Amino acid sequence: MASIINKKTLQHISELARIDLQEKEMDKLLGDLQKILDYFKELQELDTSKVKEELSLRTDLKLFRNDTERENTNQSKGKSSFPEVENNHLVIPPVFE
Repeated sequence: MASIINKKTLQHISELARIDLQEKEMDKLLGDLQKILDYFKELQELDTSKVKEELSLRTDLKLFRNDTERENTNQSKGKSSFPEVENNHLVIPPVFE
């Protein structure tokens, strides 16, 4: 069976993530990703029909917090640590060309 991820797909993903991969690194990463995908395929073949679905193994865990209005969210501190701010918005480099 052909792999879902090939060199062309990996190159595209690395460009989107702005990661410069060398040929040797790409070969290793493709091998690692294939092992991960093979493991997921193996997991999909398991019979889980008798396993009760659970949202969490811990029943004492509070999943959601109550929303509360806050006076100060330290927005100015976050903006001052960001490289570029324009019209009170954080400026990031474009992801897509």
